[in-house]
Amino acid sequence: MNEKQGFDDKLMEAAARLDTEVSPDRDLWPEVESAIARPSRSGWNTMFAQAAAVVLLVGASSGLTYLAMTNRTPSATPVVGTAPLVIEQASFGDNYMLGPDYQDARNSLQSQLDSQLERMSPEAKADVLKNLEAIRSVIEEINRALANDPESALLQELLLSTYQEELSLMMRVGGISNAMSRTDF
Repeated sequence: MNEKQGFDDKLMEAAARLDTEVSPDRDLWPEVESAIARPSRSGWNTMFAQAAAVVLLVGASSGLTYLAMTNRTPSATPVVGTAPLVIEQASFGDNYMLGPDYQDARNSLQSQLDSQLERMSPEAKADVLKNLEAIRSVIEEINRALANDPESALLQELLLSTYQEELSLMMRVGGISNAMSRTDF
């Protein structure tokens, strides 16, 4: 314990010999004074810059999407209720096709959708048909791309996801009739 005490005493003596005040090499007051006089930046500037970046990103993305959607060739889409819908067969590697179970489910949902569309206002019906047309045109585009590159995992995943979106929209619109016809309130 004596050795430690001796070391501590030497350390304290060395610390006592240190200068208690250190003067800077130059006069810092003019810089300090100008920093005090300068208005400080608020957090709002940063928030506005971030908001502007988000708006710019969303705008650019929307613009590119618009350009991509308007530069495609127009396709004839069947009018719901007047002609049977043609189901595009999706071909994946080794000629795997979407099966009859999917087609049966889709046909069943289409009949529910048709009956619900008859009950909708013209504006709502137009919105639903516009959304379905957009989804189906994307399905056609992906199928064309898959014809050129049938082994593309990304295109296969996009196609399945788009088919799921179509079914989801059809279920949501068809489900509206079920919710509106409930009598257990």
